[in-house]
Amino acid sequence: MSLIGKEIGAFNADAYHNGTFTTVSSENFQGQWSIVCFYPADFTFVCPTELEDLQNQYAALKAMGVEVYSVSTDTHFTHKAWHDHSDAIGKIEYIMVGDPSQKISRLFDVLDEETGLADRGTFIIDPEGKVQSVEISAGGIGRDASILIDKVKAAQYVRNNPGEVCPAKWKEGASTLKPSIDLVGKI
Repeated sequence: MSLIGKEIGAFNADAYHNGTFTTVSSENFQGQWSIVCFYPADFTFVCPTELEDLQNQYAALKAMGVEVYSVSTDTHFTHKAWHDHSDAIGKIEYIMVGDPSQKISRLFDVLDEETGLADRGTFIIDPEGKVQSVEISAGGIGRDASILIDKVKAAQYVRNNPGEVCPAKWKEGASTLKPSIDLVGKI
C-alpha cells in the first residue's frame, strides 16, 4: 500500500541531537517540511557515507524550511556512541532517531522482518504531515542526498501553486505544466 498522501501513524521515540538526548514524535512532522531517512544500522559501511552526504546538504535543506531525521533500529545511546567515534557521523547536526522497538520502521513500511533492520528509505513529508515522496533502495545501494534539494523544491512549488506540476528534471525557475485537455498528447 502506498504511503503517498497519507499521514504516518503516531509514535514517540528517543533521539540523539547535538550532544543531547531528546524525544521525537509524529507530531514533529506537523507545520514544517521533513525528510526522514531510514538506514540499516550504525557502525556499518554504506550508512555512514549516506548520513555524511545528507549532512553535507543539511544547511541547504534547513534554508528551505526542512528538518531532517535519520532513523535506524539502533538505540539513541548507540547513535551517540557512533557520533562520538566516527569522523563522518561526528559531523551530523540533524536528529538521529532510535527505533529499537521497530515501530517507526513498520509505520513507514521499511522494516525487513527477517533481519530486524530498516531498509534504505527516504521520505519527504509536507507541513500537514503527509508523505509526498518515497524512495526505497536495496541495502547495497547508497543514496545521493543532493537529489533531495530538487525534490523538495518541486514538492514545495506544487503545494504553493495548485494546478501546476513539475516535469522530469525540473529545476527551480524552470517551466511547469498545467494539466488540461488542451495539453493531452502534446508533450
